[in-house]
Parts: sequence; C-alpha cells; structure tokens
Amino acid sequence: MRILKRYIIPRIIQFFVVVFVGITITFIVPRFTPLDPVQMTINRVASYGAQYLDAETLEHLKQTLTDLYGLKGTVFEQYVRFWDRLLHGDFGPSLAMFPTPVMEVISNSIPWTLGLLIMSVLIAWLIGNFIGGIAGYFSEKRWAKVLSVIAATIYPIPYYFMALILIIVFGYLIPVFPIIGGLSIGMQPSFSFGFIIDLIKHAFLPSLSLVIVGIGWWFLSMKALSSTTKSEDYVQYAEAAGIPQSKILFGYVMKNSLLPQVTNLALSLGGVFNGALVTEYFFAYPGIGQTLYMAVTNGDFNLMMGISVFSIFSIASAALVIDLLYPLIDPRVRYR
Repeated sequence: MRILKRYIIPRIIQFFVVVFVGITITFIVPRFTPLDPVQMTINRVASYGAQYLDAETLEHLKQTLTDLYGLKGTVFEQYVRFWDRLLHGDFGPSLAMFPTPVMEVISNSIPWTLGLLIMSVLIAWLIGNFIGGIAGYFSEKRWAKVLSVIAATIYPIPYYFMALILIIVFGYLIPVFPIIGGLSIGMQPSFSFGFIIDLIKHAFLPSLSLVIVGIGWWFLSMKALSSTTKSEDYVQYAEAAGIPQSKILFGYVMKNSLLPQVTNLALSLGGVFNGALVTEYFFAYPGIGQTLYMAVTNGDFNLMMGISVFSIFSIASAALVIDLLYPLIDPRVRYR
C-alpha cells in the first residue's frame, strides 16, 4: 500500500496532468496563429475552379468547413466541443482524404511507426548500454577511449542528417537497401517469408539512422555512470575480496548503472519519437511522420490535431509504463 500511495498514484496523476496540459496547449496554439485553415482550404478549392461558385455556395462551404474544423463559436465553446469529441475518439474527417475519418488515417499509420520506434529504441538502448558499461569499467583502455571519441562524434548528428548519409551510401553508392516506402510495389501483407524479408529491408535504413545516433547517446551516458559506479566502496571491496572480474562488471557495476538509464529511457522517448517522424519523411516511410507531412502540406487541420494528440498521449503513456515498471528493477523504490 505504501508504494501505491507514494509512487504509483502520484505518477498516474502526473500522467493525466501532462496529457491534459499538452492537449490544451495543442488546442490553444493554432488559434493564436495568423493562419486560417478555413480560408486556406477555400483558397485551395478555388484553385480547382471554385471561383465560379456563387457567393451563397461559398458561404455555405465556409460554414461547413468551420464546423468540420471545430472552429464554430467562441474559443471556450470550441474547447468544450473539442474535449467532447476527443473523449469519443472523433477528430472529424481528414480534409486531405475526405471523407475518411482522422482516426482511421492515424490507425493505418500507427503500426509502421510503432514497429520502427520499438525496434530502434530497444536495439540502441541495449547495444549502447552494454558497450558503454564495459567501456566505463575499462575506461583506461585504449579501445574504450577510441569508442568514446566515436560516440561523441555521432551523438550530436541530427536524425535527418544521418538519414541523408544512409540514403547516399546505401541508396546510390552501395544500392543494397530500398530507400523509399515500407513495402515493395505489389507486395501484399502476409505471414510469408518473402513479405517479412521485404518489410525488414524497407525498415532497415530508417531504423539504422535512429539506432546509430541512439547508440552514441546511450554509450556516453552509460560509460559515465559505470565509471562512477566503479569507484564505489562496494565495488572496490569486491575487487579486494577476489570476486571474478566478470561478476563485478555485470553483477555490480552494470546492474546498478542501468537503473538511471531506465529513467532516461522514459525521458528520451519524446526526442526519439520526433526523430522518427523526421526520418519517416526522408524515407517516405508510411508512418505517422509521413502522414503528418501530408497533413501539413495539404493544410489538413483535423489530421494535424489528431496526430498531435496521439503523439502526446503515446509518449506520456510509454513514460508512465516505464515509471510503473521501475520498482520491479529497483528495490529501493519499493521500500522508500
């Protein structure tokens, strides 16, 4: 009961506060910009010949778009209706793919982004922490110093720049991986070996761009943590007691250094998610990032709002899950 009261409930409350504030900001910010999504849509429609419509028809179109975008009434009335529709999972239709509902468009993109994110984050976290922990324990070795220089070089590279490098190298210089799309043209989803291989080949470069940069960050942070842990009294006592070096490294140093990295994983999800969105655009990967780009270029206000809300809820939910799992790996939390 103590952990429920002091740890779990506060984090659940924090989750709802973060989601509420984030979604509220998402609602408010577009309404204080000079852009008018209704007028933008009318201008785009006019370019297709709507300038020949009479004033009454254009006014009816304007009223319809105002309602579809949820812009009817005062800002407070819009806010109340916004939450009412949100709680019912209704973001209205996508204007770029009218009359397809926004939720349907997002649900078609979610599996691609989640697959890319889960694979990239786990691989980068595991490899970066494993190598970084060993390098931190043997920090005076030459190979550890070389790895530190490499990690410090690749860590600041933006995700989009790494994506461009991989496209040039593996798309043109050594064309062994596809650089566009999620599947080959004509490939039908199935559980066949050919489909799985094709899926992996298309996801390889987008995932690799996230993994390389991620490994650099996790390596450097884990190396610093394990170097600090190595100087702790209990580690030095274990060394003096003649405990095998492998047991000290994995049972003492890396095990205790990993605890802060679990928290850092939750804190880094937002940045990795944003990186995935940009990466998807560069590789024309059919995930949330590509869908967001389509929404922005087409002025699809409903779809942009839907993706923003989904992003806030997803990142906050993932961070909450990691926070709730933390007591399972850190007994100090359970008895605090």
